[in-house]
Amino acid sequence: MHIVQFIIGLVVVLALTQLVARDRKNIKIRSVIQLLVIEIALAFFLLNTTYGLAIVGSISGVFTKLMDFAGEGTQFAFGGIQNKGEFSFFLNVLMPIVFISVLIGILQHIRVLPVVIRAVGFVLSKISGMGKIESFNAISSMMVGQSENFIAYKNIIHTFDEKRMYTLAATAMSTVSMSIVGSYMQMIEPRYVVTALVLNLFSTFVVLSLINPYDSALGEDELISSDGHRVSFFEMLGEYILTGFKIAVIVAAMLVGFIALIACVNFIFTSIFGINFQTMLGYVFWPFAWLMGVPTNEALTASSIMATKLVTNEFVAMLELKNQAAHLSAYTRGVLSIF
Repeated sequence: MHIVQFIIGLVVVLALTQLVARDRKNIKIRSVIQLLVIEIALAFFLLNTTYGLAIVGSISGVFTKLMDFAGEGTQFAFGGIQNKGEFSFFLNVLMPIVFISVLIGILQHIRVLPVVIRAVGFVLSKISGMGKIESFNAISSMMVGQSENFIAYKNIIHTFDEKRMYTLAATAMSTVSMSIVGSYMQMIEPRYVVTALVLNLFSTFVVLSLINPYDSALGEDELISSDGHRVSFFEMLGEYILTGFKIAVIVAAMLVGFIALIACVNFIFTSIFGINFQTMLGYVFWPFAWLMGVPTNEALTASSIMATKLVTNEFVAMLELKNQAAHLSAYTRGVLSIF
């Protein structure tokens, strides 16, 4: 049954992309098929093979250890305000962002990260058929975050046309900064987080190849990086520590607002219609959950979580998934985690 749903899902996605495609004649069918085949192969490798599971497990293990290190700092600074045995979202999930941010800063400072980004971006460009800048942009956004990523080519960004800017924005939005990955792993299974990093990136390239095809002009693929003002090692540490803390506080503030708003809207809808807002959205997204292979008896719960992610943010949806996980099958948990 999953195979049938998968095929129907692909047809639906293809039909939807063609409704908004900018230049159907310029679509590179070969690149689209190549990306899709690689994505399916990667999904199978990462989730169903011994070596794939070992790789995912190793990456998850590294982040688990980093979370332990982050916990040492958090415990020292905030341990007294946490009730023993209780789970604190801000302290356990958000504060580790500070430590991961510092590690990213160090790798940036010693010039290791830029080399990795360029190398992986180059390989990705060969696989995806996208330009080097587009591939570099996707990997860079994943490593250092969207804001810092665009600094790398701020001196040439004014030369990009609308199609390229659209692709750069879409690929940046499809990735997640490594500083937040550890926080995700505190809420959902780490193996799905690692897999999602890869699959969501390839899925974005597939969709962009269908709705926004174009040829990279000769000479525009040169990666031009602006290092800007070089600061000392300890200045850099201070900047990345504060940046990580700002991200944690911003996410916390967003969660307070979104969760309070959802509670308010759910109350209003229940009072008027006898059904809460999230469940109502669930009915709208039910077909999409089913097309992703979610069992019929779990599709409404899954679609409600999907809708919550789209109208709020991923942390709110992850909290909902965490609460519902015990009542869902392993397959549905995997689909929702990667979604």
